[in-house]
Amino acid sequence: MRIAWIGKKSPFCGNVTYSREITNSLLDRGHQVSFLHFAQEESESDNWPNFKEVSLPFIYKSQVYTIPTLKATKVLTESLREIKPDIVHASLTLSPLDFFLPEICDQLNLPLIATFHTPFAGKGAKLISGTQLLAYQLYAPFLDNYDQVIVFSQIQRELLANMGVRDKKIAVIPNGVDIDKYSPGYSTVKAEFKAERLFVYQGRIAPEKNVESLLRGWKQANMGAGSKLLIVGDGPLRTSLEPFYGAEYGIIWLGFIADEERRIKILRGADVFILPSLVEGLSLSLLEAMACGLACIATDVGADGEVLEKGAGVVMNPKTVRSQLRTLLPLFQDHPELTTLLGQKARNRVLDLYTLSKNITHLEELYRDVLAQRHVKLTWGA
Repeated sequence: MRIAWIGKKSPFCGNVTYSREITNSLLDRGHQVSFLHFAQEESESDNWPNFKEVSLPFIYKSQVYTIPTLKATKVLTESLREIKPDIVHASLTLSPLDFFLPEICDQLNLPLIATFHTPFAGKGAKLISGTQLLAYQLYAPFLDNYDQVIVFSQIQRELLANMGVRDKKIAVIPNGVDIDKYSPGYSTVKAEFKAERLFVYQGRIAPEKNVESLLRGWKQANMGAGSKLLIVGDGPLRTSLEPFYGAEYGIIWLGFIADEERRIKILRGADVFILPSLVEGLSLSLLEAMACGLACIATDVGADGEVLEKGAGVVMNPKTVRSQLRTLLPLFQDHPELTTLLGQKARNRVLDLYTLSKNITHLEELYRDVLAQRHVKLTWGA
């Protein structure tokens, strides 16, 4: 099958990881993949496959959204006309181009699938910020123009359906992890940081990630000298937080780590992964930590609570993260048998429901269904 993938290669975020892992796997299964992405001056992520690439010009891009140039639509249209894919799959980049894709693909008679990543709060909760709410309100009318829209959980499906996207247009295909690459294994990271117990946060240092609540909870828990908290990632709040939560409290700021092998070694050497977010979609970082056998603590936002429910991890109320962590952190510090058990359960949950292999199989089935529906339409229209 010839697939035209539209997405981002930088800067590093969950959308970038998703595009890399899915396109790699599709190529491994014998599909032809062309990647149309917003041009980059540098490579911020490793392990990209060797495929045909098309650079789409942009004015600005960040981890959150992208602003293309006026030429981008023409470049995209001409490229799709040249590639002649069987199907177009857009990993939506919160870009104005997302809204024109259905019309472009309709003109070229190409079936179009979208993956909608935008995070949200949780069951019965309002979207936590005006930005997220605006994104859902803006996108919902346009998503109904795609042949199919992929979301990561039933909760997200219900949210879009309530905003007017027809149920038949929404497919739930959870994120998946390469369970051979992300697996328990030997690591010297504890020795490197002189830690007896190692806790990890990995993600953006931004308001919606609620990192300050984690840091305050850690500080108030009075963790022992042998316990260390690694903060992996970068973002707008780092400069305002790092001076107040440093090495004197056992907190080590590592910044953004592009090397995937290094990130895996950190996860393999750690005991506990903590994700205190106020909004999420389905966190790949959480799934990667679970696959590496870490005990996981995360908030009940997006689909993360669903992933950890029924004993696969500890689920927190996003409104009381600091006070919950103040109690939980010493417990996890002093009872290694608890973290070992939760780590095994986390790994088993990923093996059961969140493998990349299952993700790709479901995606291939969706592609075939969309192509079959397109064939029926053409036949009846003839």
